[in-house]
Amino acid sequence: MSLKFAQDYYKPKNPHKYIGTKEPYCRSSWETTFCMFCDNNPSIKEWASEPVKIPYQDPLTGKQTVYVPDFLIKYTDKDNSKHVEMIEIKPANQMLKEKVGKNAYNQAQYVKNMAKWHAATLWCRERGITFRVINESDLFVNTGKKK
Repeated sequence: MSLKFAQDYYKPKNPHKYIGTKEPYCRSSWETTFCMFCDNNPSIKEWASEPVKIPYQDPLTGKQTVYVPDFLIKYTDKDNSKHVEMIEIKPANQMLKEKVGKNAYNQAQYVKNMAKWHAATLWCRERGITFRVINESDLFVNTGKKK
């Protein structure tokens, strides 16, 4: 079994930075990697796992449901400017149209993800937050780790 599907709770090493209301639960080793990044990066001042529920209409069922983005981070950049971002972590084959291919599952996930991310972008924009989706290439750039 690939490690990218490992699921477990993450215990923050710097609990004063964690502002979530529940213990972070990582649904993949990629999410665990991101938790460690948030926890240990001095530029990230606060972070939370699965912090909000955003309503959206599922395009596959037509039903109203909710989307729960993976992370919220508050950080200071090199110019000492403060930023707030909502982060979703997804495999490239579920977020980049050119990587979806002919796999029916990935095609369905892509369509559903586009609806979720559109709702999240609008929700975040109303609150002055940036919404960003990152994939394995973003997580592991220049680290030498396997994806």
